[in-house]
Amino acid sequence: MSTLLCFGLGYSAEHFIARYGDGFSRIVGTVRGAERATVLNARLAGRLKALLFDGQSASPELLHAIGEADAALVSIPQDESGDPILRACGDALAHARHLRSIVYLSTVGVYGDRGGDWVDEDSPVKPDSPRSRGRFAAEQAWREFGARRTIPVAILRLAGIYGPGRNAFTQIARGDARRIVKLGQVFNRVHVDDIAQAIDASLTRKSSGIFNAADDEPSPPGDPLVFAAQLLGVPSPPEIAYDEAAPAMSPLAKSFWQECRRVKNDKLKRELGVCLLYPTYREGLRALFEQEKHEAGRHGRF
Repeated sequence: MSTLLCFGLGYSAEHFIARYGDGFSRIVGTVRGAERATVLNARLAGRLKALLFDGQSASPELLHAIGEADAALVSIPQDESGDPILRACGDALAHARHLRSIVYLSTVGVYGDRGGDWVDEDSPVKPDSPRSRGRFAAEQAWREFGARRTIPVAILRLAGIYGPGRNAFTQIARGDARRIVKLGQVFNRVHVDDIAQAIDASLTRKSSGIFNAADDEPSPPGDPLVFAAQLLGVPSPPEIAYDEAAPAMSPLAKSFWQECRRVKNDKLKRELGVCLLYPTYREGLRALFEQEKHEAGRHGRF
């Protein structure tokens, strides 16, 4: 009997559970809101138990779940005071007798701006923003925890996440797709199903270390929008120069555009044995398009 504890039932964690949850006899996860906990417990009754966690203190039920956990997936980001899981649950985790493997979801943002150069897991980190510096500090805190407990901790540094409900098609459908052009700018992406693969491989192999979860082809930010429009048979969103778009961007959005790097994923494939289902955005978007066509046909919309 094995128990998975998910700190943060967000987009990536939910997709991991959907694809690989049957490998666990029990799954417990945390959410911030009571309404979301009620919805998840009703929808996934018998498969998952959602518990409240406000990032400040752990309930007795959560502390009990930590004591029963064999594996932990951490997808809650750091806050201004550090990592909320280690702060609120560190003592319980330190005494969790069954815990054998931890996966922490981080970001390739810790590499900072490299002017378009390639980075891998051996590249020194150069986080440019307070958010990325905090994320790297959280990575270090989890690795130190693992070393103290002799528990393997895998850090998965994720590129830009896309998948069902979060992709170029949904941007076009909402009418807010903006094909911003900045000379030399490229981004890596990663399909949520490939993130799920990486999590599963890390937990199964009880891996330790840092792994980049990114696709094979860093490319200009507008390329997925153009490709999605072609599949839909609609005009591509018009180009907008970055200098024109930047004044309306939030500080968070602008920070992404101020960093440019190409991320290597060789270690993910070599050491975790991950074979990407969607090595570029083209395979990923084409699969999402076919899935939507299938669903539309089932409901008489196509």
